[in-house]
Amino acid sequence: MTDQAHSGSVGQGPGTAGPGPDGAGFTYQGAEAELIVVARAEARLRAGAEGVRSASGADLSALNMFLSDEQLVLEPVFGSEERTRSATPRPADGADGTAGAYGGTAAPGAAGADSAAGAIGAAAPGALPDLSLFYRVRGGDDRAQELTARLAALPEVETAYVKPGAVPAQTSPLGALPDEARRLKEGAPATPDFTGRQGYLAAAPEGVDAHWAWQRPGGQGHGVTVVDVEGAWQLGHEDLADKLAGVVVGTPVQDLAWRNHGTAVLGVVGGDRDEKGVTGIVPEAVTAAASCQGIGSAAAIHWAAERLSPGDILLVELHRPGPRFDYEERDDQRGYIALEWWPDDFAAIRCATAKGVLVVAAAGNGAESLDDAVYERRPDAFPHGWRNPFNPSNQSSGAVLVGAGAPPPGTHGRDHGPDRSRLAFSNYGARLDAQGWGREVTTTGGFWDRAGDLQGGAEEIAWYTDTFSGTSSASPVVVGALASLQGILRASRLAPMTPERARDVLRRTGSPQQDAPGRPASQRIGSRPDIRAAVAHLVPSSVGSGQAERYWDELLPYPRELPPRLRLFVAGAWRTLNHPAPDVRQAVHAAFAGGRPDVRVWYSDDEVVGLVVAG
Repeated sequence: MTDQAHSGSVGQGPGTAGPGPDGAGFTYQGAEAELIVVARAEARLRAGAEGVRSASGADLSALNMFLSDEQLVLEPVFGSEERTRSATPRPADGADGTAGAYGGTAAPGAAGADSAAGAIGAAAPGALPDLSLFYRVRGGDDRAQELTARLAALPEVETAYVKPGAVPAQTSPLGALPDEARRLKEGAPATPDFTGRQGYLAAAPEGVDAHWAWQRPGGQGHGVTVVDVEGAWQLGHEDLADKLAGVVVGTPVQDLAWRNHGTAVLGVVGGDRDEKGVTGIVPEAVTAAASCQGIGSAAAIHWAAERLSPGDILLVELHRPGPRFDYEERDDQRGYIALEWWPDDFAAIRCATAKGVLVVAAAGNGAESLDDAVYERRPDAFPHGWRNPFNPSNQSSGAVLVGAGAPPPGTHGRDHGPDRSRLAFSNYGARLDAQGWGREVTTTGGFWDRAGDLQGGAEEIAWYTDTFSGTSSASPVVVGALASLQGILRASRLAPMTPERARDVLRRTGSPQQDAPGRPASQRIGSRPDIRAAVAHLVPSSVGSGQAERYWDELLPYPRELPPRLRLFVAGAWRTLNHPAPDVRQAVHAAFAGGRPDVRVWYSDDEVVGLVVAG
């Protein structure tokens, strides 16, 4: 890990603009700062409506008096202390569970260092964070910084810290949807088909090769659930009707910018496959939403993961101000980093991945090297056993961390630098696993706090954007690729990827990152996923051969976004050759037209990998 100079500017030229409108910054209303308390393990605190008690019999009179005098309430971040302790998952098979809750060994004198129950210090191999030690303080919002030191001085408290409000890294289903969300656009023309603008669906290296995946059993995400953790969504959108399950936890933020952001994310992942609008990378996956409003980011992650099964995916679409500018909230998002740097968020993510849930998180738009030594320095208010999760030498949260790469030059008539090069606002470093499109993402919803720039109008349920951006747009692209792979594995009756396996596949396959002026590929954001290459890596296949009995030349593909195909019936099944060369097509036609076809085909599963026409 090195200490690198941090420039106040990201330079000029393609790929150097900030993530906001015209390269300017974003402002999101309603972000909530959080005051977090970490209790000492030996106190065994139990917080309830009647106050705080100790299951070990410790004297809590000072703590309860302080809370009463300051009109504060202590509530467990992750719910009942007894429940969280008993429900802490064992690491899933293949998951990394070889270190303590924060990696490494507790510093001398750290709370819990001499206790088997210590949440932040040394622990037996496979130990997970003790979620029962994290509390959120209600009340005293305008005095949060003052209260941290006073809380930390109490004998039952190890430490207390303030988390700046988390915001989208760019940009009601609890009952019946309102009538205006259900109705179709009135007096407006039908929405056109925008799929031709979704270059991220195309074959590698331009896209993730969703078109190829859709032709494979499970490739559209069948059997996979994805939960998006952020703030708000337009759940009545016309292109999110088929597989959207609604909000599973939290109360959505009542703000248009938040709502547009969440709607855009869901469209990239699971937009309906029909004749209008966009199509998600995995239109058959079930999508759902979890809001951090009112409960905080760590609780939203935890409760969303509780509703998922091993192999499902949880997407964290938030980042917050980091230590670079002393946690300052900035419209330009400089210095913003991934949530896992904060102890309670790390604990929530770590327990989710130990359960076998794939967690994908935006790396942040802070233009930061996460390898910088500033992230090695433990904040005074963090627990003594905390270790920098961005350092690969320390225990990982297990999440996939995603950076923002440039789309191919010319996409939508714009140039953001070489394809797959790091966009200047994207964080980077050894911790990052993969990249997605960080500009020009066509999807559902409006742009920031405005109507759709691709299709606007009076009806929010029919807005579309061409300009979704940031590590926020990159992350759902990676999620879509992973969900497609999970669906293909399940359809092949193979076990879904564990979090560790998913990260390994993203790092071993994909279209490699490229250099840009001033932003070399050594500033790692990883490769762009390639579903087809990943399937070859994951799914064992054997090559068979046989004589073609019939053929079908698909001159006009249906659906039209699929490539032209020549299909040959071999060994009792149809095998497909995509984009057949004109001479191959003509030779097959001629062989069958002659009445005695001699067409030898080599195939892997249902794909033609070789072909010889005799005669």
